[in-house]
Amino acid sequence: MSYVLIIGAKSDIAQAVAREYAKHGYSLYLAGREIQTLHSLATDIKIRTSVAVELLEFDLGAFHTHQAFYENLQEKPLGVIVVAGYMAEQKKCESDWAETLNTITVNYTGAVSILNIVANDMEHNKNGFIVGVSSVAGERGRKANYIYGSSKAAFTAYLSGLRNRLYESGVHVLTVKPGFVATKMTIGLDLPPKLTAQPEKVARDMFQAQQKNKDVIYTKSIWKWVMLVIKMIPELKFKGMSI
Repeated sequence: MSYVLIIGAKSDIAQAVAREYAKHGYSLYLAGREIQTLHSLATDIKIRTSVAVELLEFDLGAFHTHQAFYENLQEKPLGVIVVAGYMAEQKKCESDWAETLNTITVNYTGAVSILNIVANDMEHNKNGFIVGVSSVAGERGRKANYIYGSSKAAFTAYLSGLRNRLYESGVHVLTVKPGFVATKMTIGLDLPPKLTAQPEKVARDMFQAQQKNKDVIYTKSIWKWVMLVIKMIPELKFKGMSI
């Protein structure tokens, strides 16, 4: 069975995605920093599904290593899924450039660096799929998280353009826009249960959408309507709101 490469494999969503694809027979490249901490996950997946699982060290911020990383894969993946995400506190980003830069690197520039390489290869071979996990936070800038939101907005725009570019090559690009997800990254936040998804729900939605060649999905689906309302609020009124 073909390989799927998961970038940012240590996140809760990524681990759920790994289990979902393995369940359907896909072998896995799990890539990220200090990836050896996922030995138990890899072992469990192999026991449950009998698919191949390889752990690969990968740093989104080390742009100069990305070409060699991809070229050295023993078998090129059928699909590449970027799940990496970093959400620092907005106030910390406002006063600490390192936090802002890390947010931009993980959520946007690092993803673009590796996906440019992947896209060139898939376009040449006229086969494959790319999935990028963005965020509803990228749909409108809010004072509570506009550094994070702007990085995700950039990633959403990138994926849209990439989808347009690769369409004639038969390469599918899916943008996933989760709302609130119960993960380590959101611990401590007061999240409304009806708007909060579990990582396994995001993984199922992603797999089904990718298999059906959908372009953009929201998960939970209610977020499509929530964001439609938020985007319709006039700027004159919106700038005085705290949402």
